[in-house]
Amino acid sequence: MNQPKTVISVGVATPRPDPDTEARLRRLVERFYEIGRQHPVLGPLFEAAITDWDEHITVVADFWSRSLLGTDRYRGNVFSSHMRLPVEPVHFDLWLTVFRQAAAETLTPMLAEQAIAKAVHMTHSISVGLFPYRDAEGKPTRKPPF
Repeated sequence: MNQPKTVISVGVATPRPDPDTEARLRRLVERFYEIGRQHPVLGPLFEAAITDWDEHITVVADFWSRSLLGTDRYRGNVFSSHMRLPVEPVHFDLWLTVFRQAAAETLTPMLAEQAIAKAVHMTHSISVGLFPYRDAEGKPTRKPPF
């Protein structure tokens, strides 16, 4: 009777992401901030929070590479980096509008769909984490209602 062989893998090589896809993701981030910096509400928020644009764009491009392609370049914490910012719930909807536009302009349709789905999930998660309470009118707030 033949026994199944056990295969032990010492390491699994992950495929290198397609350079064109990586370039598209970087262009997504660049385009997002091109649009966002001109936005009357988001622009001032970005300008106040980001001091080194080249470094920031690289970090955010690394985040999207990890999120969509499984690379390991991004090691930050998205939530903690946003919790210090003076954002309000309305900022998330505006952010998504700008992101959708940038994704449609820079990514293939399939990759844009994946990126937008991830962005929707991420903004919802961050919003719920930052605004876990509701005030007397039912609006999201960072402070308990009592």
